[in-house]
Amino acid sequence: MPSYVGLSKEELQSLCNGLKARYDDFKAQNLKLDMSRGKPSADQFDLVKGLLDAVNSNTSLLSDDGCDCRNYGDFTGIPECKAIFCDMLGVSFDELFICGNSSLAVMYDAIGKMVLHGVRPGAKPWRELGTIKFLCPVPGYDRHFAITERYGFEMIPVDMTPEGPDMDQVEALVASDPAVKGIWCVPKYSNPQGITYSDETVRRLARMKTAADDFMIMWDNAYAVHDLYPDRRDHLLNILDECKAAGDPDRVMIFASTSKISYAGAGVAVFACSTHVMERMKKLLSIQTIGFDKINMLRHARYFKNMAGIMAHMDKQAEILRPKFKVVLDAFQKELAGKGIAEWLDPNGGYFISLDVMDGCAKRVVQLCKDAGVVLTSAGATFPYGKDPRDRNIRVAPTYPSIPELEKAVELLCLCVELAAVEKLILEK
Repeated sequence: MPSYVGLSKEELQSLCNGLKARYDDFKAQNLKLDMSRGKPSADQFDLVKGLLDAVNSNTSLLSDDGCDCRNYGDFTGIPECKAIFCDMLGVSFDELFICGNSSLAVMYDAIGKMVLHGVRPGAKPWRELGTIKFLCPVPGYDRHFAITERYGFEMIPVDMTPEGPDMDQVEALVASDPAVKGIWCVPKYSNPQGITYSDETVRRLARMKTAADDFMIMWDNAYAVHDLYPDRRDHLLNILDECKAAGDPDRVMIFASTSKISYAGAGVAVFACSTHVMERMKKLLSIQTIGFDKINMLRHARYFKNMAGIMAHMDKQAEILRPKFKVVLDAFQKELAGKGIAEWLDPNGGYFISLDVMDGCAKRVVQLCKDAGVVLTSAGATFPYGKDPRDRNIRVAPTYPSIPELEKAVELLCLCVELAAVEKLILEK
């Protein structure tokens, strides 16, 4: 198929008429499909049915260190659960804190503590400093951007590359402006592109000179074990180790959870950081809570047992997700390749596929899909303030729908990408 860009206006109009007829057929089907969020499917939850029986009235509720999980104690988390996350993130027991079920809530709270109290040793509360700026690799995670927008930060987009954030941009920004206080990172299988930061990117983040002496890397390792292909897992360098080697271990806070490992609404969330930052966080958290849900920690630890148990489980999840990603990628290749109207990445893991359509067309594509019964993530959501300057990026979430639903939804999506592109090219002619 030749590129649509080279077609005459008459050829484009003929093509548009055929696409509109197909689109009208879709609208007549009264579809109601939702691909707007990266939610696990019921099949994935069914893999962990035994989790609910791992702890019950007939089992001991004592942790390995003898703490009664029904009572207060083990403020930072029970040891058998900490051991799993320490192995997952490459940190020590005194560098890890287990919280509730949501890493997003932990990140929101951590930013709040930086604003109200200061978290790094000697840091002033950011509320006393005037304008606060935060770097936002784009396309990126909309809920990260919502947190910093809620706190009134000025968000600065930074381009993503195949190696991670454009480090030339990052280094220039952090070195020149003390108001730049941090950066959001999804370092493994990034949301939405599925990019894993290269070793060089991780080292540069750890070593870069910052004008702010309280700069913080918000390292959301949400997809640490979410490999689609167990035989080619992406490797991510340990950011805390690199920050230690660079002489600034207090620079990073790491976040993770089991929200896409066990139950999305009833998992376990953690953060990790240097021992200096941890002492400050523990003091602040000790006023906020006496402790989090240790019975849920115990449940997860007894069910998964160790990192080998986590990885075996995630390999089973990958068997469910691979065919779904294949449906989307095969459709893109069949319907969009070679036409000059779309680009996409084939990730090795994570939860999303990032689709770039023709400039100025993403909002139109999303609206066309919605009008025909398929809901996608809002165009612009992967950029700060919901504003994609090129109006081209669409985050595709293939995990939740069934295969038949996904086939129907992606067929419509490809059709709408074509229709929006042809409409634009006709106007340009």
